[in-house]
Amino acid sequence: MPIPLPDHRDVPPASRSSLWELARLYLKLGTIAFGGPAAHIALFEHEVVGRRRWVTREQFLDYLGLANLIPGPSSTEMAIFLGQARAGFSGLIVAGACFILPAALLVGILAWAYTRFGTLPAVAGLLYGVKPVVIAIVLQALLRLGRSALQGPRLAALGVAAAAANALGGPELAVLLATGAAGALFFLVDGPERAGQQTLGASVAPLLVGGATAGGAGLGSLFLVFLKIGATVFGSGYVLLAFLQSDIVVRHHWLTESQLLDAVAVGQVTPGPVFTTATFVGYLVAGAPGAALATIAIFLPGFLLVAASGPFVTRLRQSPVTGAVLDGINVGALALIAVVTWRLGRAALVDWRTIFIAIAAATLLLRYNLNSAWLVLGGAAAGILAR
Repeated sequence: MPIPLPDHRDVPPASRSSLWELARLYLKLGTIAFGGPAAHIALFEHEVVGRRRWVTREQFLDYLGLANLIPGPSSTEMAIFLGQARAGFSGLIVAGACFILPAALLVGILAWAYTRFGTLPAVAGLLYGVKPVVIAIVLQALLRLGRSALQGPRLAALGVAAAAANALGGPELAVLLATGAAGALFFLVDGPERAGQQTLGASVAPLLVGGATAGGAGLGSLFLVFLKIGATVFGSGYVLLAFLQSDIVVRHHWLTESQLLDAVAVGQVTPGPVFTTATFVGYLVAGAPGAALATIAIFLPGFLLVAASGPFVTRLRQSPVTGAVLDGINVGALALIAVVTWRLGRAALVDWRTIFIAIAAATLLLRYNLNSAWLVLGGAAAGILAR
């Protein structure tokens, strides 16, 4: 059954009081929202549906479905959708910006400290302990998404083939396009009974935009690289790792794999969207201007697509062929996550201590579903003690 779109004709006009109320709420949420997208969504539901009753629970679920079908971080796009529901276009801007701002500022401060003090034993020890925890968190996400996306032996085989293609040098967008085409082929073979089996939680689909290929670290190149990433990575924020590794490390050589893992670790230890990893990378590449431009570029597509996605997403949801394509692309996205996890794991698991930290973190995540923020803090403490 298609998701009924919320009717924006009844959105109240923006007022100073409603915009200020949005700003206060999302500045608070952006400061305390540890634990990843699932935790963010739970906080939004508690504040916007339970306490303030700005939207109904049914409308909230409609927005959540839409946020998982367009590029960008789904929890940030939920903030944008809910701001739009509360105060129109002005609310869209205020809610999204206020949710992003606390994390971006904190990540920028940590990036400055990293460049200034990164070789000090305490900082090195902190990252030494956090990196294995990041690997465990990504592995947990991979397992949870895999249960929904791998719907049968053919899709599992497609995932193995996609991972092999990417590991051998196949570009990420090409892998996603190929797996999407394979999903359409499976639909033609199986018939329409597969329609509607795609899962919103792991939906990932590429939006074709021009990629930046300049080899330098100029601000223009940096902006275009992150604009491309923001327009092509969606569903799971962890797919971001594959694109960052390909563009920032392999293609442009702006950072090493170890530095990229440090950036991801900072994105995990701070509240708010994981996509503020771009702020850290931008600072390391081009200082404060690079941090600002990278942050704007990676979030900009999400703002634009939330504002314009209504009729487009409705047609996607109503098309069984599109659903089959998304099935295939989901599998390709998981393959990218698996490959980049392997590559980053080699940089993080360097001795028996880091292996022990990773195993302990994975056990706590998988068995007790412990909040990832506590695990990151625990890994940091263990790393400082070990070093």
